[in-house]
Amino acid sequence: GLETLPLRMRAHSENAITVAKFLSDHDKVKIVIHPSLMEGENRRRADAVMTGGFGGLVGFEIDNASKESGQKFIDSLKMFYHVANIGDSRSLAIHPASTTHSQLSPEERDKTGVTDGFIRLSVGIEHIDDIIADLDGALKST
Repeated sequence: GLETLPLRMRAHSENAITVAKFLSDHDKVKIVIHPSLMEGENRRRADAVMTGGFGGLVGFEIDNASKESGQKFIDSLKMFYHVANIGDSRSLAIHPASTTHSQLSPEERDKTGVTDGFIRLSVGIEHIDDIIADLDGALKST
């Protein structure tokens, strides 16, 4: 409920920052999209606008991934739920190239930034060690 929203948003933001850092250091990850990793003018704007935290959304691209390896990553997750929602207290993951953007051609997906290896996470409030372990295990499977 609304009574716990500030606590949950703080946990979402803190967990997402840790996830973004973990992914940015992972050898199977090409790029990570999260405000905490931005620099220069983009970071200044994020800091100015997102004064209550950066939220729980993290996007990343698996290095040298095919559509199949993106799907395999999703299928290998044990804790993350595979849904298109965002903002749940549970961690959620989706592979847009095979779900929400599957009707687009590869060229159209590329124009929107949805590559075959792009994954979108909505990081929940579970214990961060469990979140990281699940992501690491799924990345090792790709």
